[in-house]
Amino acid sequence: MALRHEIRFLLNDHMESCPQVAATDMLLDHLRLQSRLRGTKEGCAEGDCGACTVLVGRIGADGLIYEPVNACIRPLASVNGCHVVTIEHLRGADGGLHPVQRAMVAHHGSQCGFCTPGFVMALYALWMETPHPTESQIERALQGNLCRCTGYAPIIRAALAMGAHGTSDPLQDERQTVTSTLGGLRDNRRVDVAKGGSRAVLPASVDDLADFLSQHPDARIIAGATDVGLWVTKFLRDLPLAVFIGHLDDLRAVHLSGDALHIGALVSYEDARAPLLQHYPHLARYWDRIAGWQVRAMGTLGGNIANGSPIGDTPPPFIALGAKLVLRHGDKRREIPLEDFFLDYGKQDRSAGEFIESIILPRPGPNTLHAAYKVSKRRDEDISAIAAGFSVTVDDGIITAARLAFGGMAATPKRATRTEAALIGQPFAETSLRHATDALPQDFTPLSDMRASAGYRMRVAQNLLHRFWLDTQGTPAMLEDVT
Repeated sequence: MALRHEIRFLLNDHMESCPQVAATDMLLDHLRLQSRLRGTKEGCAEGDCGACTVLVGRIGADGLIYEPVNACIRPLASVNGCHVVTIEHLRGADGGLHPVQRAMVAHHGSQCGFCTPGFVMALYALWMETPHPTESQIERALQGNLCRCTGYAPIIRAALAMGAHGTSDPLQDERQTVTSTLGGLRDNRRVDVAKGGSRAVLPASVDDLADFLSQHPDARIIAGATDVGLWVTKFLRDLPLAVFIGHLDDLRAVHLSGDALHIGALVSYEDARAPLLQHYPHLARYWDRIAGWQVRAMGTLGGNIANGSPIGDTPPPFIALGAKLVLRHGDKRREIPLEDFFLDYGKQDRSAGEFIESIILPRPGPNTLHAAYKVSKRRDEDISAIAAGFSVTVDDGIITAARLAFGGMAATPKRATRTEAALIGQPFAETSLRHATDALPQDFTPLSDMRASAGYRMRVAQNLLHRFWLDTQGTPAMLEDVT
């Protein structure tokens, strides 16, 4: 196996080569401490406030794409082969202020200024895709950016006007050159770097990943790092050996085969959005409530599942759809139902050296009603207190099948099997769903924590079944979105 012992990436307009990199080194520290690019700020160190937003360009299936990411929790090793763009690199076609910056100035979008670079970079990513966005597009793009001064209204006005200040910039004009440069960094070698007792490995391919994990089953697999990043920044955990896999394009594929959608484990929330909403439109509101744009660009579906959190966003709706996982160890693969993957709190059915290769989602069957709900303290960019996915099949007015999955109600994402049994064979009617809620306390004994009390969780779970009925009847609930 050919090896390379340095991380290489394009930083603004020059090449960076880093021979000594620990798995715990973060991109933000490199930018501020090594490269002296201090426009990128540290606000929360947990990917929540957006002050550290930068763009990371990578070559995808449709060419060069730029995504906003949180530099505070983005490991330095993971930007190998990418183009990192910071606020210092922004400029207009005339060399002056960029159109986004001009709009922010014209509409007084900055006060104390600490969060402003992050807002500008998030809006820059939006401007690249949509120079003249709608207000809803702007709100979605800024879900991952927090400001304590302006009240957001001036920032939104600036975003609405940014296209009027220009629709081109030097980076847009240099895309072909950047694409060629990044293509030259792809040498099909395994990257192996270390510093201070911490080692980072980037496999050359998926097969190389499988081989490496077979030999080093204790290695920590890191995909988007939206959770692992906090282990480093908040819990100061060591990572003696980490395998970074975010660059493995073969795990980013999405394709329809027969009656199922096959999704590679490394498909991000953002990249999954279009194919998921095409085949499962009931996920639209739910999906846009997952984190902020920066986290959706970094976080992966496979990582969210492998993490095993009882409040992970994807398992409840996926379990309700009857999802399966493809697990790989070496050259051997096995399929298991997603619900069987979660054994207990912090424990999954995944052996040492095994990894999630893909997720299989059956397409919705006839006469089946679907819904997905998320309940959290904040509407945007917040962790679920409760998440739910429902799939109920109705034939001739009778419920013939039901899959009800909840997160936040137990030590793992879990189906409400007794409640399902109480529904099957009953008329699809409001009374049937109300009576079925009596079985929920037999399925779950929720805990009280900082996000919700046990009693609140149970009441909300029961109420969501009633909301499901209202939604299927076209009756608007009291609130457009559950918060």
